[in-house]
Amino acid sequence: MSSALFVALVLPVLAGVHYYVWRRMVRDTTTPGSAWRRGGTALIVLLGLLLVAAPPGERALPAPLATAVGWPGFVWMAGILYLALALLVGEVFRVILLRVERRRATAAATVPATPGTDSVSGTGSPEPASATDSPEPASAAPLHPSRRLFVGRAVALASGAAATATVGYGAYTALGPPRIKHITVPLARLDPAAHGFRIALISDIHLNVLVGRDRTRQLVDLLNGTEPDLVALVGDLVEDADVADQGRAAEPLADLRATHGAFFVTGNHEFYSGAAQWVRFVRELGLRTLRNERVALPGFDLAGVDDESGAEHDEGPDYEAALGGRDRDRAVVLLAHQPAQVDEAARYGVDLQLSGHTHGGQLWPFTHLMGLADPNVAGLSRHGDTLLYVTRGTGFWGPPVRLGAEPDITVLELTSPRA
Repeated sequence: MSSALFVALVLPVLAGVHYYVWRRMVRDTTTPGSAWRRGGTALIVLLGLLLVAAPPGERALPAPLATAVGWPGFVWMAGILYLALALLVGEVFRVILLRVERRRATAAATVPATPGTDSVSGTGSPEPASATDSPEPASAAPLHPSRRLFVGRAVALASGAAATATVGYGAYTALGPPRIKHITVPLARLDPAAHGFRIALISDIHLNVLVGRDRTRQLVDLLNGTEPDLVALVGDLVEDADVADQGRAAEPLADLRATHGAFFVTGNHEFYSGAAQWVRFVRELGLRTLRNERVALPGFDLAGVDDESGAEHDEGPDYEAALGGRDRDRAVVLLAHQPAQVDEAARYGVDLQLSGHTHGGQLWPFTHLMGLADPNVAGLSRHGDTLLYVTRGTGFWGPPVRLGAEPDITVLELTSPRA
């Protein structure tokens, strides 16, 4: 996204959401001129500035400062999302609570009629009731400011607790170990010699200022523990960083162990970072990069194409180079970062495409919204004679939070009907 478009479209929306959160969390819960109001206002402004500064800060700031800005800035991305959603739900309860408080105030302010006395005899005998002896109408009692403050604080406290719990759980999910999934994929043209071939699929590690070498080591240990025949890393190893900044974090990939080796294809973030430097570095670590090319393995061909974003740098996918002129009697598995590349894969008769990119939507409600726009968000699907499998990946973009889209490493076991 260009800077002008960000300023014109995104900043006004962010400012509006921050104002809404400030109004409900600060203005409605504090008294004018109080230290709490001044402090709350300053905190909302600071978090908003950190949110805007965190993404460009990954590349523009020194590593320690980028990390210091990144943690609160990226966490607040998720925080303000779920806080705003919680407050919107809280609007319903706000109306109900205010109505209850008004009824209580009206009941307390109602003045019953005072029985009259006979002023002449002094006997205290009641006088006939008149219309003015009825209780005051309910609408006459205004709501005291302290009760309105009570309602504002109750809704803010509940919304804040809900948002904090949501972000906390999502961070625990995103930063914890990914789930190891096992699926069986039958391929009609797979040679019986490759029956039971196991591919460990990983994507979207997104090494950045928040996660580094320890995360890579954890993922390598998990991959090696599956004892695969082949490891496929289908793009977005890094998030907008140079090898000089994040190369050390990727070094544990050199310890990957698989019978037929580890293979890598580019994702969109490699091109944002400078694909050539990362391709060279990954090769030095011992992974084989497939840039619009294929290799023959026992029982099938393995092909890989560059990400579509490479077209902006004259390095886009070349399906003819990767898939043209091959033996059509042999099965072919294609590594391609984006699921949308399956259309070309199907045109070239690919048996199975392995992709990532989507993160499974990463954050609810986007997990559902993305599914409405594109059903190929995660899992196995069929496109003509081509199967597509999309992993949710192991990392995150932006906030270190996953909700409704847990990270995964998938082990795919290929089977042949002729075995």
